[in-house]
Amino acid sequence: MSYKIRTLNNISPVGLERFPAEHYTVGDDVAEPDAIILRSHNMHAMAIPDSVRAIGRAGAGVNNIPVPTLTERGVPVFNAPGANANAVKELVVAAMFLAARNILQAWSYVQALETSGSELKKQVEAGKKQFKGTELPGKTLGVVGLGAVGVKVANCACDLGMSVVGFDPGITVNNAWRMRPSVAHSLSVEELLSHADFVSLHVPLAESTAGLINAERLQLMPKRAVLLNFSRAEIVDEDAVLAALESGQLRYYVCDFPSARLRGHERVIALPHLGASTDAAEDNCAVMVADQLRDYLEAGNIRNSVNFPEAYLEPKESAWRIAICNANVPNMVGQISTALAHAGVNISDLLNKSRGEIAYTLVDADSAVPPAVLEEIRAIEGVLGLRFLGRTALPIHARRHSSNNQTREVTSDHGWPQG
Repeated sequence: MSYKIRTLNNISPVGLERFPAEHYTVGDDVAEPDAIILRSHNMHAMAIPDSVRAIGRAGAGVNNIPVPTLTERGVPVFNAPGANANAVKELVVAAMFLAARNILQAWSYVQALETSGSELKKQVEAGKKQFKGTELPGKTLGVVGLGAVGVKVANCACDLGMSVVGFDPGITVNNAWRMRPSVAHSLSVEELLSHADFVSLHVPLAESTAGLINAERLQLMPKRAVLLNFSRAEIVDEDAVLAALESGQLRYYVCDFPSARLRGHERVIALPHLGASTDAAEDNCAVMVADQLRDYLEAGNIRNSVNFPEAYLEPKESAWRIAICNANVPNMVGQISTALAHAGVNISDLLNKSRGEIAYTLVDADSAVPPAVLEEIRAIEGVLGLRFLGRTALPIHARRHSSNNQTREVTSDHGWPQG
């Protein structure tokens, strides 16, 4: 088998090297690709070829991808949750120090001085008092969203001597185990905001989280608190944040999403979307999503998809595999099994998983499946797509991909209160 992968951004070569050259054609000009791998490219306005069987986002957020449309076409969208978590954590912690010690303002003051010698020293000593800051130990950090990044931020703040309180209605068991026992649990966003000197946001952008931090909630925060947003710009109400800065309710707003109104404000530190901009993070994301695409294209397995269920069935040398995407309706597996049984094809293994309105089935047969039987299954009402993968344990899939051992580390976007 051979596959074609189209890239829409500059993807780390470390990740692209995961596609064996003898079986994969990879490039930004590939026609009729089997899969697309991208970072921030906006896919909403592009025509996605009918040949595409999967999309891989080398990062966590998928706002730039038309996920509902692809779901209707039976195309899974993969991301790389947790792969850039350390990079984002380090930037959040750096942002807390920038705000706590007024570092950027102090630096700008020194840069603007035009004297030298003893006069420079005099002005430095005279000016430093206006930049007196605060120390982090003893202060309270509220972390809204305890996914891969949020947990790392919470743990690091504990190590810095801060009191930490977290809120996440969809925290996973794995992330709960990774979190320091000293992190307190808040029952609501409102409760968290009322106790936090610093608040860091780490939630996905969804209908329930847009405008999560609004004027009413900002008023619950202690006077002169610091708000940090390294999730998405739309998580906060920008008008409300600017008003809170003007009134002194907020001391600083630190974010990764500049806007014309935020830029230049003396109490806003707006960075140019640096969260995942490290070589290590870009490599990790590209490797993770490349391995997931390979596992799906070659063996039909699904790991870390934002719109399909997790589905992994160990490839076997003796089996021929069919991968089927269908509407999550009754008797679908029964119809598939009946079609194979009528053709005398024995099922050696079967996996059926569902997520919302989508179901996904992997069928391993003891013998090759006749094309007519595959067409019969494709014709079943509700089947969105079918791929006959043949012998999935042949050399192209001989090694186990690292993605097989990845655990999904992403905060659920269900259960979040409306902003």
